[in-house]
Amino acid sequence: MTIPQQLGALLLVAWLPGVILFRLPWLDRERRARLDPEERVFWAVVLSAAWSVAAGLALAAADLYRFDRLLLANALLIAALIVAARARLRLSAVSHVSMTALLPLTLALVCGARFIPAAEYVMGGKDPGTYFNEGTQIAQRGSLRITEPVVASVPAFARDLFFPQHKDSEGLARQDYYGIRFMGFPLQDPDAGVTVGQFPHLFPMSIAIGYGLDGLRGGRNVTPFWATLGVLAVYFVGARLFGRLAAFAAATLLAFNVVTVWFARYPNAEVVMQGFLFAALLANARTHVDGDRFFAPVAGALLGLLLFLRFDAVLGVAGVGVGLLLGVFSGQRPRASMLVAFAAFAVPAVAYFLGPLRAYASFPIAFFSAMPVWQWMLLALAVAGAGAAVWIGSRQPGIRTALLRYVPSTIALGLCVLAVYALYFRHPGGRLAAHDAYSLRTFANFYVTVPAILAALIGYLLYARRAFWRDPAFFATVAIFTVFVFFKIRIVPEHFWAARRFLPVILPATLLFACAAGLGTTAGVRVRLPRVVLGLVFVFLLGWQFARASAPVAAHVEYAGLIPHLEGLAAQFGNDDLVIVEGRDAQSDVHVMATPLAYIYGRNVLVLNSARPDKARFAAFLEWAKTRYPRVLFVGGGGTDLLSHRYEVKALSSTRFQVPEYESAPNAYPRGIRRKEFEFSVYEFTKPEPAMAGARSFDLDVGVNDDVHVLRFHAKEVADGRTFRWSRATSYISVTKISPESRELVLVLGDGGRPAAAPEARVDVFLHNQQVGSVVVDGGFTPYILQIPADLVARAGAATDSVELRLVTTTWNPARVLGSGDGRVLGVMVDRVTIK
Repeated sequence: MTIPQQLGALLLVAWLPGVILFRLPWLDRERRARLDPEERVFWAVVLSAAWSVAAGLALAAADLYRFDRLLLANALLIAALIVAARARLRLSAVSHVSMTALLPLTLALVCGARFIPAAEYVMGGKDPGTYFNEGTQIAQRGSLRITEPVVASVPAFARDLFFPQHKDSEGLARQDYYGIRFMGFPLQDPDAGVTVGQFPHLFPMSIAIGYGLDGLRGGRNVTPFWATLGVLAVYFVGARLFGRLAAFAAATLLAFNVVTVWFARYPNAEVVMQGFLFAALLANARTHVDGDRFFAPVAGALLGLLLFLRFDAVLGVAGVGVGLLLGVFSGQRPRASMLVAFAAFAVPAVAYFLGPLRAYASFPIAFFSAMPVWQWMLLALAVAGAGAAVWIGSRQPGIRTALLRYVPSTIALGLCVLAVYALYFRHPGGRLAAHDAYSLRTFANFYVTVPAILAALIGYLLYARRAFWRDPAFFATVAIFTVFVFFKIRIVPEHFWAARRFLPVILPATLLFACAAGLGTTAGVRVRLPRVVLGLVFVFLLGWQFARASAPVAAHVEYAGLIPHLEGLAAQFGNDDLVIVEGRDAQSDVHVMATPLAYIYGRNVLVLNSARPDKARFAAFLEWAKTRYPRVLFVGGGGTDLLSHRYEVKALSSTRFQVPEYESAPNAYPRGIRRKEFEFSVYEFTKPEPAMAGARSFDLDVGVNDDVHVLRFHAKEVADGRTFRWSRATSYISVTKISPESRELVLVLGDGGRPAAAPEARVDVFLHNQQVGSVVVDGGFTPYILQIPADLVARAGAATDSVELRLVTTTWNPARVLGSGDGRVLGVMVDRVTIK
């Protein structure tokens, strides 16, 4: 696609539909025409994005998605709206551009500078890669379901080699999915080869649109787009409620916060939730408080779309629902058009979660199914009580006045009490785990500082008293998210970059209320110079700390360079080859490359379920595969027990590369960038060699194309010109050739500088389940010679498959013994194994 074509396509998916929808001569056009020009631009982008992902989801659900079809659908929508409006799309009495437009423009430029380039997280194995590969699959296959002939063709007898059927807690076959195709991709129907990504498809749908615009680069840059939209949505919500100065300060702090910068580049659904939920809150306030009917269906549609993003979006729906109920006390009435628009998305969402996404929905369904009767009764009483309070309050002026006066303060005081308790008095004990008890402290200390939390509480108290009824849904949503995240869902401190549940609402709300406490200029809050000066100083100090903390992240691109390496690997395989990749339990990261090989580069890929597959079944599978595929290949790096007399494994290539990866420290702040290493070899399965009897001596250079010979070793390493692997407590080597004349086993081993505080490096050696000796390894690489009894040689030589050499070693942990950053459990360094 040429640059002009890309620009035209971008206008069709991210600008023109929203512009036309906003200009329709219905539902109080004159009222929304008076909005600031910068907010009109914001709504054009939000409406276009919402329409495009919704239309894309509809096409993909019908197995009809293609990027050109989405462009056609958008063009037809635009044409239909122009005809329906009889081309009366000119806004009259519009507000003109003022200097305030520079504020969101500045925010957009800051976000662009800090959020791009995005991470090259295209590999599988974790949530970001699952999202990205889901998106590319929609772009390439045009459906939410992934139908793969390579999966459907696997004979029933061989399925357990790659995707065994999963059982439930009672040992019965699961009903929501069959097994696991790749991590994050449950296999629903092995006969048809149907797989569905684990996560809801709204965010992947946007990745598919980005992919259609600019390939992998376009798909990667979707996350920065959503993050920028989220920052702007926070600004516009804050500007309406707290004034432009406080909103701009909070949005700027948000753009500089280390977690925002990280997740603005790292595929995740939370940044999408931030943008759409804050836009929904703004639309809800515009319609129910400001009286603009146009925004009622907009708010309902945005909330409904969020159901296709993440299950916890129901908290946002609940927040808006509570806000609508509370708004009744101040004379607000929920608009029917909002409820209809929400239902238009909520009804298919139910079918979506009970159908294609039933594996994802199984946990919440099980949670609600397991709720005891008394909890359901309590919930019913709460709903009935809320309804009764609304009914009575709307009809009794005295009660209504009391509720208007005391509800905001009660909610604010309750939230403050809970926050102070969580910050200073909540401790683990009984069923309360440490990561639950300290969740708010983790958020405060790692991400925003305790003073910012306290300032936010002051801001919430201040504005709940004076501005609550200008946007009850916003205050209710913030309270609901805060209570659930910090007291129910928790923040786990074991992985710094995994803690993101606070990102959509709690982080921006914290910064909004903190800035509003000092810089807010609306809702009857008196503007005093000392307060503003103190607020500016506070914001400056907080911003300086945020900028300093995020500087290393802003200069870092996670996994930069991974895509070219994956393209090089994919180029080694033809479209008709079958590629078998070692399993996750092979103790390496090679398996994460299987997902993009299949779902981005279109190769026929199967991942072994075990590092020790059943050799008879695997040999039978290879015999079948050879009748279907011209080449059957294997990719491994961690060690897999595959050798057999039934086939031969021929090494084709060996690759080692590194990509930058930010440290993920347990319960600690990351200290810097490390190098994630990928080391693997490519092999081809060929015809078998003659049987082992009478074969020449066995000689294995460990660390060189040894992946099908070793099992339960650490990754390959090179030191002083030698290749080697560290053994574990128990490690295995597959021996394929033993001559009848063989009598010696020679192991070249080194202790790796094992300190005196660690136990001695004792290695017990077993061949074909018989111990042949023990050695104590001391010092650098040294040959250790063990004698093999003649009867053992005879038994091993007569074996019909490879013979197992087992090393049982006393281990040590450098992190515990030396306090280093190496947390591996190490045995000895194994350089060479020879039987002669």
